[in-house]
Amino acid sequence: MNEPAALAPASSPRPANAPVVARWPARLLEQASSYLPLLLMALLALGTWWLVSNTPVAEPERALAPPRHEPDYTMSQFLVQRFAADGGLRAQIEGETMRHYPDTDTLEIDNVRVRAVAPDGRVTTAHARMAHANGDGSELQLRGGARVVREGAPGEAPMVFRGEFIHAFLDTERLRSHLPVTMTQGGTELHAQALEYDHGDRVVQLKGRVTATFPAAGRGPQ
Repeated sequence: MNEPAALAPASSPRPANAPVVARWPARLLEQASSYLPLLLMALLALGTWWLVSNTPVAEPERALAPPRHEPDYTMSQFLVQRFAADGGLRAQIEGETMRHYPDTDTLEIDNVRVRAVAPDGRVTTAHARMAHANGDGSELQLRGGARVVREGAPGEAPMVFRGEFIHAFLDTERLRSHLPVTMTQGGTELHAQALEYDHGDRVVQLKGRVTATFPAAGRGPQ
């Protein structure tokens, strides 16, 4: 008689309150998720630093360099005329070469020749090796062999001024010099260390050491 086969014991069921052993990938994910906020903050800080360090910085405004004293145009063998409101000629300036300086709005003229007409019609002429003038030519500083001739009234000899420097104001008919000047009229010749002449007031101021030469008695103006 055959004996019955032995049966394998059935596995005992897991208690309800027994702990569940998690696998290591799940545990790693759980650990990483706990540091996720800190990691995001670090990435944000790193991105902010990169953005600031690579943002171009605006250059400070540079001060404008002062204009250089160089001519912006030059004219050769020129002639410039100025007219009064009634159309009459007031001044004519000509020379070998003229240079205009925009930084000071002045003119530099080589071998200048000037002809100015006063409101009463009398003419003043001048020439020099060099002149510096303002923009409209109404004021000239004559340098080097300067000579100014003021036409006299009818029957009156002209007045002649000579020196190495004469400052001429054409509109106000004044002359000025801080250097020696010789003034002649007829046979009279005056030498002074400086001069102020105002034709409107008919006043001549001779400054410094003054010497004079007068015509001999009985001789008229020359």
